[in-house]
Amino acid sequence: MELNPETDGQTPDLGPEDEEKIFSSKALSDFKLIDRATGGDEKAFAELMKRYRKAVYHTLLKMVRNQDDADDLTIEAFAKAFRNLPKFKKEYTFSTWLFRIATNNAIDYIRRKKLETMSISTSYTDDNGDPVDMDIRDENLNPQESTINAQKIDLVRSFVNQLPAKYQELVQLRYFDELSYEEIAERLQAPLGTVKAQLHRARELLYDIVKTKRDVL
Repeated sequence: MELNPETDGQTPDLGPEDEEKIFSSKALSDFKLIDRATGGDEKAFAELMKRYRKAVYHTLLKMVRNQDDADDLTIEAFAKAFRNLPKFKKEYTFSTWLFRIATNNAIDYIRRKKLETMSISTSYTDDNGDPVDMDIRDENLNPQESTINAQKIDLVRSFVNQLPAKYQELVQLRYFDELSYEEIAERLQAPLGTVKAQLHRARELLYDIVKTKRDVL
């Protein structure tokens, strides 16, 4: 099944009786959190992130093999998922949907960076034991894919702009200008350890923004 968070499927939601037959207790608990989140409960957003942040991060880390990149892709995955949460249909588990978003983003990143990886073909199994495929299409981006990538950049910038100014500059240099830690330290005339610590803090702040500031998603 193709899971596309940008489209709104026409199949009606399953009723409670059908859900009990098909989905695990964890999946049903996720559905309740989604209902609360779409109703405006910020704690529900935080709980969904708490449940899946580590799992998403470790999956992405296997794909990109870089902790900083895995952190950034994890933030982006949750931002996109939470923005599209009202479109989520209970035809499949939230974990399946979320991991599809996360791995598709990672695949796009790998293609852009032309990274070599051994783990793209690794399948993820959702709460019901069903495999989630991670297929790679043609490496050349078509116009539609280029537009999607531009939208992702706009999405990231929308919540980076919520950071304090000193963190905005660091994020700009690292993730948009793609400077190394050493180059950033030289540019800012700051100790390398300080740059690394502040970028780590910036990512933590981004996680907080994603899970509590729905107006920037």
